Amino acid sequence: MDARGDGTAATDTVPTGFPSLDRMLAGGFRRQDLIVLAGDVGSGKSSLGLAMAIRGAQSGVATVFLSGEMTEDRLMERALALEARVPVDALRGGALDDVSRASVGAAALRLRDLPLQVRSLSGQRFTEVSEALDTVPRRALLVIDSLQMTAPPTSANGPDEAVAGAARALKALALDHDVAVLVLAQLPGLKPTRRDPRPSLEDLGGLGVVKQVADVVLAIYREEMYRPAGGVEGATELIVAKNRNGTTGFVDLYFYHEWLRFEDMVEPGR
Repeated sequence: MDARGDGTAATDTVPTGFPSLDRMLAGGFRRQDLIVLAGDVGSGKSSLGLAMAIRGAQSGVATVFLSGEMTEDRLMERALALEARVPVDALRGGALDDVSRASVGAAALRLRDLPLQVRSLSGQRFTEVSEALDTVPRRALLVIDSLQMTAPPTSANGPDEAVAGAARALKALALDHDVAVLVLAQLPGLKPTRRDPRPSLEDLGGLGVVKQVADVVLAIYREEMYRPAGGVEGATELIVAKNRNGTTGFVDLYFYHEWLRFEDMVEPGR
């Protein structure tokens, strides 16, 4: 405690790279914690999870990103788009002007030497998660897209039991491997037509297990998705719905659709 008197974060802290969120979480994620990042379909949770993986790696943290939805090539394509600030469609089609091409080249150089491994997740067995983690020495952050694509360690009767089993196993893995585990999750209980469509802990499903075992629950809310005439395009609330060791609340982010990139509204530009 005396050593951290100058405001330095604890040595088990993994920064998210979003200053407003890091302040709310006393420096960032913590090793041995299970963090759930939840959002509706199309809310940008995959982009935000990838951004946190990249920014964690940029801070020197050995990071593993597992995706059950995209191949390694698609993941790196997204990473280039958000780092270079170029439209992902232009990147895919090769329709880049000289300025954009230079930005992509510079982003590729920055990404090339990062302590970041990206891999596909088949979702056939849980051990593929720990096996991928074991290939990276001194790893501190594991990002998984998504909870629903993570196979439970034992057979389950139905999707809710499968999600509950996967959540318990990921928390155990965080403890056993001394890593912060950030897992992206859908919101099966979310009703977009209700009066307040902001995500809540009850929307996570999994028989209530997900909200119980998670140390931190983050949820993305973009009003434009539910009230197109009333919401500011790109404006995002990142809700800290649960924080076992601190306060809850929200931080303001902005989502650039064409770049698949989130920025901190208070301290943008990283």
